[in-house]
Amino acid sequence: MTETIAVEARNAIKAFGQGDVAVRALDDVSVQIRKGEFFTLLGPSGCGKTTLLRLIAGFETPTSGSILLDGKDITSDPPNRRPVNTVFQSYALFPHLTVAQNVSFGLQMQGRPKAEVTATTDRMLALVRLEAMAGRKTSQLSGGQQQRVALARALAPQPKVLLLDEPLSALDLKLRKEMQTELKRLQTETGITFIFVTHDQEEALTMSDRIGVMSAGKILQIGGPRDIYTRPANRFVASFIGETNFLPGTLRDGRVILASGGSIEVAATLRNAGNVTVAVRPEQVRIVPATEPDALPATITDLVYFGTDTHCHMALADGSEVVARLQSSVSGEAGLERGGRVGLRFAPGAAQVLGE
Repeated sequence: MTETIAVEARNAIKAFGQGDVAVRALDDVSVQIRKGEFFTLLGPSGCGKTTLLRLIAGFETPTSGSILLDGKDITSDPPNRRPVNTVFQSYALFPHLTVAQNVSFGLQMQGRPKAEVTATTDRMLALVRLEAMAGRKTSQLSGGQQQRVALARALAPQPKVLLLDEPLSALDLKLRKEMQTELKRLQTETGITFIFVTHDQEEALTMSDRIGVMSAGKILQIGGPRDIYTRPANRFVASFIGETNFLPGTLRDGRVILASGGSIEVAATLRNAGNVTVAVRPEQVRIVPATEPDALPATITDLVYFGTDTHCHMALADGSEVVARLQSSVSGEAGLERGGRVGLRFAPGAAQVLGE
């Protein structure tokens, strides 16, 4: 079955300034976002993710390249002529209006019939579970409730695409996790294409159908959360998505000879000799007795308790640090102590080879 593309950027370049001082916020970016998916642009501050969102919204015009919606070139269309809505980090609610009036505002500006405005507003309030708050002023609401109002207002006109520019960043940790679940629920129930911008890798992993990881104005990798996490395309992606151990070594006949002196077997298809970096997630590191044959010898340098798990920091012979994430137990991590000698093994297939 042919996938329907909702939004496409083709060779989009956005430069700010001119001449020698020009800065490329987007550097020849091409991406296709499917209809009805939750797509996340993930990356550090200044990587270009918000600039790409603003190009899709129409708030910025590309220096070159094009933006398409449902196959139609909308590069020159102003924001009010695009069936796209945006939820900003600040929510931008009207404090002098009630919750219901905020939600209905856009519909009224479009000249929709009064009965349709009322019915749609009621439906949106039910969708975000704020029916009981309809008559309250937005200043009387919590941060999470205000965000729901902003979402309801943006969804009310039934846009083809909803753009979300770091809308959870102002919330506390507990509320942010709750709203992650709510956002995914809303996207699933409405079927609207969501394009979400964040620098928080946990948000991206928990909500997204696909993720585009960005750095320095480029998209480095696009894939599902599991693919991005378990098969990073390069060192930047591996380090930005979750925690990762990086071990230097030399690839030789399907094994990586580590700088510490041990070796790791890797995929049989990797045969070319050369300097490489091995990436291993902390949860894939196994601690075994120091006497176990072929285990990598290590010394425990620290144990950090996080509640659900404990991070065991270790040093290999060359000083390279390895962190193992261990599930915490009532009795503590029996037998492990600072200065202790242990052996390390990696779960089968866990070691990913990244080129230098």
